[in-house]
Amino acid sequence: MTRVFDAPQDLVFEVWSEPKHLVNWWGPNHFALPFCEVDFCEGGSYRFCMRSPEGEDHWVWGTYREIVEPERIVFTWDREDLNGNPRSRSVVTVTFEALGEKTRFTLRQGIFEFADDCAEHKGGWAECLNRLAEYVEKA
Repeated sequence: MTRVFDAPQDLVFEVWSEPKHLVNWWGPNHFALPFCEVDFCEGGSYRFCMRSPEGEDHWVWGTYREIVEPERIVFTWDREDLNGNPRSRSVVTVTFEALGEKTRFTLRQGIFEFADDCAEHKGGWAECLNRLAEYVEKA
């Protein structure tokens, strides 16, 4: 997925990497992020709880494999089902390319075990990136 955000590269990178920002935009539409723990360094980890409007908790976590500030982040994406059982694992790469005062953002997520996981993530990421665009344009 590629988007151009109307915000500078440094800001978009910061908003993607700091919990004080993540809690304001992360997740699909109408989801909250009541738990956001981040150790933002190579080898560090993160753990998020995305809460749906219906009150269902969706847990994701992973490890930061590569961080090149303010250009690139590579991390694992582990996910639980609603019963707390591991559901899927993939690798996500996000890049931030300066376009003057705008940023070209690209997200690539690795191979999924199940086709429905891919479709679900595509929709979720699209909504998440819409929320990110709104957030950085106001920042």
